[in-house]
Amino acid sequence: MEPHDVSHHDAHSGAGIGHEERDVTFPPVVVGLVGLAVLGIVSALLMFGFFQLLGARAARLDPPASELAQRYGRQEPPAPRLQPDPLKDLADMRAEENAVLDTYGWVDRSAGVVRVPVQRAMELLLQRGLPARPEAKP
Repeated sequence: MEPHDVSHHDAHSGAGIGHEERDVTFPPVVVGLVGLAVLGIVSALLMFGFFQLLGARAARLDPPASELAQRYGRQEPPAPRLQPDPLKDLADMRAEENAVLDTYGWVDRSAGVVRVPVQRAMELLLQRGLPARPEAKP
């Protein structure tokens, strides 16, 4: 029979074209899943035991801590140190900056220079306008 010859098989009758007539059997699938679960549990238990063995071996073979470390304890490292709470530091810095921006204060008392809150400075600018330079004569 040639590969393209369909004279012996009628496409509408379903002869030669079909599907699996029987279902998958249930017991082998269950046995396979149970075996896989048992294998996973046994592997996890073996790894746990192995890590316990390694931890005990490391504790036994590690040298004891230095007497200096026990005598002097924990000390702060030299400056500059890392920030222990960077979010609190940032909030404190912003609070200080806002206090400068929102209050009156002296910048240079001897020269008579003062600091004005930003909101008040904008109001004064709207009232008085921008300072202008005198026009240069040609």
